[in-house]
Amino acid sequence: MFSCVKPYENQNYSALKRACLRRKVLFEDPNFPATDDSLYYKGTPGPTVRWKRPKDICEDPRLFVDGISSHDLHQGQVGNCWFVAACSSLASRESLWQKVIPDWKEQEWDPEKPNAYAGIFHFHFWRFGEWVDVVIDDRLPTVNNQLIYCHSSSRNEFWCALVEKAYAKLAGCYQALDGGNTADALVDFTGGVSEPIDLTEGDFANDEAKRNQLFERVLKVHSRGGLISASIKAVTAADMEARLACGLVKGHAYAITDVRKVRLGHGLLAFFKSEKLDMIRLRNPWGEREWNGPWSDTSEEWQKVSKSEREKMGVTVQDDGEFWMTFEDMCRYFTDIIKCRLINTSYLSIHKTWEEARLRGTWTQHEDPLQNRSGGCINHKDTFFQNPQYIFDVKKPEDEVLICIQQRPKQSTRWDGKGENLAIGFDIYKVEENRQYRMHSLQHRAASSIYINSRSVFLRTEQPEGRYVIIPTTFEPGHTGEFLLRVFTDVPSNCRELCLDEPPRSCWSSLCGYPQQVTQVHVLGAAGLKDSATGANSYVIIKCEGNKVRSAVQKGTSTPEYDVKGVFYRKKPSQPVVVQIWNHRVLKDEFLGQVHLKADPDDLQALHTLHLRDRSSQQPSDLPGTVAVRILSSASLTAV
Repeated sequence: MFSCVKPYENQNYSALKRACLRRKVLFEDPNFPATDDSLYYKGTPGPTVRWKRPKDICEDPRLFVDGISSHDLHQGQVGNCWFVAACSSLASRESLWQKVIPDWKEQEWDPEKPNAYAGIFHFHFWRFGEWVDVVIDDRLPTVNNQLIYCHSSSRNEFWCALVEKAYAKLAGCYQALDGGNTADALVDFTGGVSEPIDLTEGDFANDEAKRNQLFERVLKVHSRGGLISASIKAVTAADMEARLACGLVKGHAYAITDVRKVRLGHGLLAFFKSEKLDMIRLRNPWGEREWNGPWSDTSEEWQKVSKSEREKMGVTVQDDGEFWMTFEDMCRYFTDIIKCRLINTSYLSIHKTWEEARLRGTWTQHEDPLQNRSGGCINHKDTFFQNPQYIFDVKKPEDEVLICIQQRPKQSTRWDGKGENLAIGFDIYKVEENRQYRMHSLQHRAASSIYINSRSVFLRTEQPEGRYVIIPTTFEPGHTGEFLLRVFTDVPSNCRELCLDEPPRSCWSSLCGYPQQVTQVHVLGAAGLKDSATGANSYVIIKCEGNKVRSAVQKGTSTPEYDVKGVFYRKKPSQPVVVQIWNHRVLKDEFLGQVHLKADPDDLQALHTLHLRDRSSQQPSDLPGTVAVRILSSASLTAV
């Protein structure tokens, strides 16, 4: 996972540190200087900010004081509770924070070796498909000798302030962290995939079955090392950071630091009765102001839980910003959850593993419609198919597919202003089993994401076996940018970009011929097939000029629904397309009948119901059953 970490802005940490130690100077980062340009991308500075090194802020500075925990963090003056909540989640996962803070023992201050300190640190973040190593100096912005941004509850602990500085450098400046997105930070800390869940829209507070299902999914993400956060939407500016009567704060990101089923009762009775409550522990980045409803720190509900269970859960009665609540109450009071899954691609794991396809793409403008790759969403029907297209296969009868599209993060700087995200999303279409070229007409839409101007858009969907095309788009046509597409399936999906609109011409085309026509054949189903006692186990084969497409077997029915499509680029349009139906048997499959299709572009009737016939070349006779076929043919190879 970290075998290849790319130096950010070509700054090599080891070389820079060696150079500073050799010259006996403390590092000063020329790429992120201690000036107002590193603080703001717009507006004028407030109070006079002085950049100070930790040794000038306190005595005995440390990266960590008594280890690392979610209690270390406090939000500063910038509106970055989202980042602090992500750091709180990170702090609860040793395996993750040690990747974000590499060689932490080597980076720690060593009072016994003051000459080994060079005022330089480095941190790893996952950005746009790769891990980057961000180097910073240790000069931090202060007012009246106090850190003005993220700081620790211990005055001499600096890990969170330094991680925040490195993240601000990636974003362009500190002000760029104002009002950001927890989902983005969770992904940048882990390389995982974030899934936002709207609790209000899903009505999880009132739908017990849906809520139980969601709790199991949240519990699974937590138990497998994922990070989770929650928030309450602020609808108006006045709502931002408004405190509710229950103690929760609107427009504010909370870290979820524990998820568990809590056993109620005492002693043996609790063990045998085994009544359990779905509970969740959250932390307010302010380090104070907690939930005051049921199961809050001092509530009487805790009398229902044995002392040993309370100790196991780490229940305290301090106003430290951390508190427990039932999952039902959480779904009632909070509006959003963000789950960041760590996608396990290791073949050695005991847990579910995923196959990941990762592809980079661009939305680009071109005057030629066949070369334009910036067509906008499906609302713009004339240009929609001019977007990039990616094909993948679901190879199981049904498979869970995770799809994430991320646009390249934009920096906010004094020179370029605020980096605004494009509104992006994607549609997924079920296409012909043998498609190799780009889509040019609408087919069955299997799923679609929301369109939103966030850095990434995620969709989890269950799809049956078959071939699919993903079309990632900007909402409006003509917008340009880079994106990263990630597709996760249970078995390899052979995901790849479709670049060609039609079969390529070559020097052999004049000798071997070039397609004159394109034909799409959609076999819907059959009726009245020759039946056995248990029904036919039939499948269909579509044949055309040596190419064929085969459906899955439909078991135990004489009226199967095949819903299988094939697309054929035909050099000899006079030769018919053949559709055959077979009965699957253990020793030898049985022929049930066939039909010949002329598939003429002039045939205005798209849907045909045809009687099955035998394979006699002279005078074929009818066999039991009919087949329903939809045909589309065109002399324009970019019509389908």
